[in-house]
Amino acid sequence: MTENLGTKITCPRCKKKYYSLDSKRPSCPNCAVKDLIPDATEARVTLKIRPGGYNDEAQGWTEGVASMGKTGAAYLNCEFTVIDGLYKNRKIFSLIGLRSPKGDWWGNKGRAFIGNIINSAHGILASDQSLEAIKYRKLSSLKDLDGLEFMARISIGKDASGKPKNEVEEAVILAEPKEYKEPNTEPSVSKNENTASPPLWLQ
Repeated sequence: MTENLGTKITCPRCKKKYYSLDSKRPSCPNCAVKDLIPDATEARVTLKIRPGGYNDEAQGWTEGVASMGKTGAAYLNCEFTVIDGLYKNRKIFSLIGLRSPKGDWWGNKGRAFIGNIINSAHGILASDQSLEAIKYRKLSSLKDLDGLEFMARISIGKDASGKPKNEVEEAVILAEPKEYKEPNTEPSVSKNENTASPPLWLQ
């Protein structure tokens, strides 16, 4: 028995050794990572919000969709389900921050994430400020996000106990088109060479 680490266990599956950390149901961290969706995988997912019963009408958070943590942070408790490909039906549980008593970072990150989810779901460029794009971005309630399908980039993080878990890192949006420049096919002219004046429509 090693102090603070618990019992040393040999995994029957991968044969690697690990400590129980005094957990009632210890699991092999090596196998846990192998069972996860690989880091940086992109997959189409459906978003389901698990209501937490918290409302703040001043913020437009109604219908009990948001959750409030013990630290005073407000967030959306989300379940993402992969809907196609190699990892179809796999579920990922992540939070989207709305507000934190520690500062603006949590809420700003969450708002940016929500905006990209909407852009990804509707195939909108981040720079698109058309009336149609603005209409999609206006939410009557956070509940409008429930059921949206979008392209997600999945990462590997850690849960509260330090065990590896999948997270939805960000929503993948359309790439901005690169500005096209006509190739310069005009012959180079020496600075000392006399040239005719440009036409009036170029002056």
